Amino acid sequence: MRIGELSERTATPRRLLRYYEEQGLIAAERAPNGYREYDDRFVDRVLQIRGLLDAGLPTRIIKQILPCLDTPRTLYFPDATPEMLATLRRERDRMTERIRCLTRNRDAIGAYLDAVLDYQKAGENGTTDRP
Repeated sequence: MRIGELSERTATPRRLLRYYEEQGLIAAERAPNGYREYDDRFVDRVLQIRGLLDAGLPTRIIKQILPCLDTPRTLYFPDATPEMLATLRRERDRMTERIRCLTRNRDAIGAYLDAVLDYQKAGENGTTDRP
């Protein structure tokens, strides 16, 4: 697929896709006309990259852990420096805390929504006094 289709399928601007390519996160083949051609597997790869960037990981770390996200997994243990491991632990812990916070907020919004809908339903049935 060409860069425009990959951009549409992943909701990622073309400029960012070119940046990911510059960073070695994705790779395109070149068609005889010079256009970039991407394999379908890059749809999931780009979505993974975006999720990891949204979680706060820098591209240098993402580049190192992307092979771990593939199936089958390819691990590069020689590249695992103590600094990288410390960064990964920190990021994992930060993501875990963010997930807890998001879950708590989702549950609070769900409870509020349920209460509002129950109140509206009771009002429609004439079983509550509206202000």
